Amino acid sequence: MKIENLEIFCLVVEEGSINKAAKVKFLTQPAVTRQIRQLENVYNTLLFDRDNGKLTLTDSGRILYPIAKKIVNDFMQSLAIINHSKEKYDFLLNIGASLTIGEYLLPNILGKFKKEFPQMEVTLKIGSTPRILELLRKDEIDIALVEGEVKGEEYKVKRFAEDEVVVVCSTNHIWNDREMVTIEEVLAEKLIWREENSGIRIVAEDILKENQIDASFHIYMEFGSTQAIKRAVEENMGISILSRLTLEKEIKEGSLKALTIKGIDFKRDLWIVQKKGYIMKDSIHQFRNYLSHINWQ
Repeated sequence: MKIENLEIFCLVVEEGSINKAAKVKFLTQPAVTRQIRQLENVYNTLLFDRDNGKLTLTDSGRILYPIAKKIVNDFMQSLAIINHSKEKYDFLLNIGASLTIGEYLLPNILGKFKKEFPQMEVTLKIGSTPRILELLRKDEIDIALVEGEVKGEEYKVKRFAEDEVVVVCSTNHIWNDREMVTIEEVLAEKLIWREENSGIRIVAEDILKENQIDASFHIYMEFGSTQAIKRAVEENMGISILSRLTLEKEIKEGSLKALTIKGIDFKRDLWIVQKKGYIMKDSIHQFRNYLSHINWQ
């Protein structure tokens, strides 16, 4: 049996068909089928039921999948370690970050981190929380920094900072001389939201629901980017609810004003996520230690 047999088996399970797995690996369908047959011969059992062209895992296949996945992941880690000298390997740091953290928080932090550890080779991938966790699951990054909910027993999760969700308005708005507003005042305004299922909107809606407030019918406009919302608010087209992390530049320049909502704790945690059992490189130790010594106030 070859490691490729297990890798193809896992890919077929994850893609849901031999055809899709073949396309991902740039193989023919017969080649993928042959590797599955070889694996079934090794274990002397069927791993898939084949009914009218549809594949479903047998009991043996369901038992084998998590074991095979771990073997493949461990093998890929071993390749990464052996293909680099130990010294170089320990200086490689592949970070993944969700959108707000990656675009607004990390650039400054990584700049300072590189000055303190100039030998480090740092890469940063930015995406939605689900996308970043998928990269972590596939061992394409060493560590993830996300603001969304993290589910899965395969992850180690630790809080590293806190972000505040605030109401934001133009400095030309009638609220410019205020520091706090009521939720009734917010919902009476023209409210500009991020698109449905965006991280900040989910957080804001969840916090409002916890306070028995339904904000679903108070939508004036929806935009697909935080930058677009900030420009619209600057033009006094409406107000929004955004992460304070995304507003630092505009608040400092005086084009936007951040306000809190009376009686509502609009805060969310930011998380460090790693895979359980993943080899802890020196670069990860140093980066985690660096984050732990930052004053987030």
